[in-house]
Amino acid sequence: MNGLKGIHHVTAITSSAEKNYQFFTYVLGMRLVKKTVNQDDIQTYHLFFADDTGSPGTDMTFFDFPGIPKGFHGTNEISKTSFRVPTDEALDYWIKRFDRLGVKHTGIREQFGKKTLSFVDFDDQQYQLISDENNEGVASGTPWQKGPIPLEYAITGLGPIFVRIADFDYFKEMLEKVLQFKEIGKEGSFHLFEVGKGGNGAQVIVEHNVILPPARQGYGTVHHAAFRVEDRSVLDEWIARMASFGYQTSGFVDRYFFGSLYARVAPQILFEFATDGPGFMGDEPYETLGEKLSLPPFLEPKREQIERLVRPIDTVRSTIEFEKE
Repeated sequence: MNGLKGIHHVTAITSSAEKNYQFFTYVLGMRLVKKTVNQDDIQTYHLFFADDTGSPGTDMTFFDFPGIPKGFHGTNEISKTSFRVPTDEALDYWIKRFDRLGVKHTGIREQFGKKTLSFVDFDDQQYQLISDENNEGVASGTPWQKGPIPLEYAITGLGPIFVRIADFDYFKEMLEKVLQFKEIGKEGSFHLFEVGKGGNGAQVIVEHNVILPPARQGYGTVHHAAFRVEDRSVLDEWIARMASFGYQTSGFVDRYFFGSLYARVAPQILFEFATDGPGFMGDEPYETLGEKLSLPPFLEPKREQIERLVRPIDTVRSTIEFEKE
């Protein structure tokens, strides 16, 4: 069995694609590598923020479903997304940046031997930065070369995803027996699991919580998290494996930028398995990634209709000279 390689992407819900673009571009300095639509709901933007070239394991993506209410954080949810930065020193830079730009944060803390900095955006979406200092395992990506963040401090990819769960025993068994993770640490109610080569890019932190009420999905919450598989043949192995354990799945879904499989593994928790390729460089030049509305070939005939449905967002950055500060 070809195992999971680590985190592929996290997809969340935002109240405003415009504000979301501004926050990720100008505050976090992540690169918009694809501006497209939700393939299952074409009136909804789907924005992909990643490293310099959209490498697998680096992208945080967002839907802006029209009219959706604000979500509610609780138990049984993917509760927080991590972003990797190169060093502990980088976190000091980010504290100053967040203070200057009015981003709410917790200050630097330590969990499982790693320095972290938790923060929220305008929707109360939960994030943390995690230091890669002394980290081993899955390699990270390349920071956005022309973005606003000094390269030695910039975000390079995704770190551990957090899951808050009421039925911990079931979830642990699912992670270990089905997804082949192993538990490598425990601090209080938090349990650290990793897969493949391990390290920050291949970890899930599970919080056992029976006190909070169940989360409610909406803007400000995570929609699903995805794990990396090498290619379509490995994805087919996972389709068969999930079915053998009795999970109902989507079967193979062609997302054009990668192939996917979806399975709901717990109440309100949707996991995706996604191939490393083809990636985001096939339909736009490197210099102008994410600047035009990109549609997969099967939606291209509907371009006029889609462009009427989604409002225009100016995402041109190739003409901007960012000052790194």
